[in-house]
Amino acid sequence: MHATLVDVIADTTQNSIEAGAKHVALTLTEDGKTIAVRIVDDGKGMDAATLARAFNPFYTEAGKHDKRKVGLGLPILKQLCESTDGAVSLKSEKGVGTELNYSFAAHHIDLPPMGDIVETVLMLFNYPGDFDLTFTHRKGAEEYAISRRELAEAVGGLESAEGLSLARDFLQSQEDAL
Repeated sequence: MHATLVDVIADTTQNSIEAGAKHVALTLTEDGKTIAVRIVDDGKGMDAATLARAFNPFYTEAGKHDKRKVGLGLPILKQLCESTDGAVSLKSEKGVGTELNYSFAAHHIDLPPMGDIVETVLMLFNYPGDFDLTFTHRKGAEEYAISRRELAEAVGGLESAEGLSLARDFLQSQEDAL
């Protein structure tokens, strides 16, 4: 199992990036009763046969992992969702992209803690590749959204310590305002 929910969010978002997506939209919604995550990408997508096996722990896409023949990310996600009174759904079309939705009961006793959202978003924004990632966080009636490109432009890039520090401060201010 993952130690925190942001570990799950990072893992599932990285799948979109690794699928060659040019645009990834990650939305985290907290309404007091439910924590919901939606990830939509324009990556390579999956055909019907692959989609049918996506939650099988003894299956992983050929060539995705050099030395691994099983894929546990989605099966573990499904188990976590079901064990915390949540749900998971996956839609995908080859050559079009993928949409993954999952949720948890916010106060379930077995739900891992949220973890550090700011550090997780920064890590995802710094994932290598030519893609844009938009992160939206909704909490109650409040929300904010920021894209990787917008943030990098605003802070002068995410490659330097100064840029990362400014980005971290900005994201933390947005989280604090929720």
